[in-house]
Amino acid sequence: MNAQRLQGLVFSFSALGVAFAATTLGRFLPQSELIVLAALIVVLGIPHGAMDTIFAQKLYGIRTPWAWARFGLVYLLLASLVVGLWAWVPAVFLAGFLIISIAHFSGDPAEGTPLLARILYGGAVLVLPNIWHEDEITALFSKLVGTPAAGAIVPILVGLTWPWLIGLVLAIAERWRNDKLTAFEFASVGLLACVAPPLLSFTLFFCGMHSARHMIRVFIYSGRASWRFLLLASLLPLLGVACASVVAWYFMRSTPLDERMVQIVFVGLAALTVPHMALVERVRLRAWLQESPPASKHG
Repeated sequence: MNAQRLQGLVFSFSALGVAFAATTLGRFLPQSELIVLAALIVVLGIPHGAMDTIFAQKLYGIRTPWAWARFGLVYLLLASLVVGLWAWVPAVFLAGFLIISIAHFSGDPAEGTPLLARILYGGAVLVLPNIWHEDEITALFSKLVGTPAAGAIVPILVGLTWPWLIGLVLAIAERWRNDKLTAFEFASVGLLACVAPPLLSFTLFFCGMHSARHMIRVFIYSGRASWRFLLLASLLPLLGVACASVVAWYFMRSTPLDERMVQIVFVGLAALTVPHMALVERVRLRAWLQESPPASKHG
């Protein structure tokens, strides 16, 4: 079994365990839960985007300091436009963030998964929590974009929940006939999203599935034999993200702690996702990992 398939199994069993625990155990205090889960997203989730330098190097042949400077400038410009959208048109920002997240997460399943099934999978962690956690989603979105914008978006998600769940169940049935592990991944994501608290389910999905799978794929795509290369390639971008977070934390010091954490983490995540997708989706749309050995295409 290759690394991606093993990672899928580990995530799926972890998701089932967390879903079971969420129904039987109590929760942390809200602020403590937010701090822990936000920290996990920053430490375990966001670093996968720091490997974009590898895509830039392979796709565009970037080598010189001047070429890297131009690449960095374009990357920061795209990220800044997202932050500007959040500041000026928060409802559009939130809708756009949800749509591009669904599109991006749809790249996780194994090759051969139908497009509609991918979309249903990609949106499960964002849509299905509204079945039993609508109030919590509304509160979280209100911290992120304000109550009016949250009030405009959440009812749309609520209206999608049951059709989305039915569609996901049908996608699981279809995948079960062709790829049982992918069907298991779909089912575990769906159950986790429905049962666990929204921020917990998103954190586990983002770190344990999306980020982990992306890093494995980047390792294969890079053609390197050691993880050390990936760590070194991501070091400078990670330092840049850390510095930007510290600056944002300072300038938002008058914002209540909970709102400040949600906004820095998720606005930052959205800002990084747009340029990240501009690189990654170019590879995925040309058939993910076409340069890798055939066995690696199953993730």
